[in-house]
Amino acid sequence: MKVNIEIDCTPEEARTFMGLPDMSKANSVYVDTMAKAMKGVTNPEKLQEYAQNLAPMGQMGLKLFQNFMENSAAMAEGASRPRKSSDD
Repeated sequence: MKVNIEIDCTPEEARTFMGLPDMSKANSVYVDTMAKAMKGVTNPEKLQEYAQNLAPMGQMGLKLFQNFMENSAAMAEGASRPRKSSDD
C-alpha cells in the first residue's frame, strides 16, 4: 500500500513545524561576505582557485559528491524498472 500526503506550506512554516532554527540572519551575513569577496575577482583563474578553496576537500570532495549523485540516480532508476518474470 502506498499513501501520499501533500502539505501546502511555506518554507518558513515547514521549518517551524519541524523545529529547525531560523538561519536567515546567518545566511544573509554569509551571502554579503561572499558578495564582497567576489567583487575583486575578475580573472577566471582566480575565480576557479577561489571556488576550489571554498569547496570542502577541494576537487576530491566535488568528485565524491558527483559519484554519490550518479550512483544514487542509477540505483533509483534500477529500482523503478519493473522486474521481468520468469514466464517472459
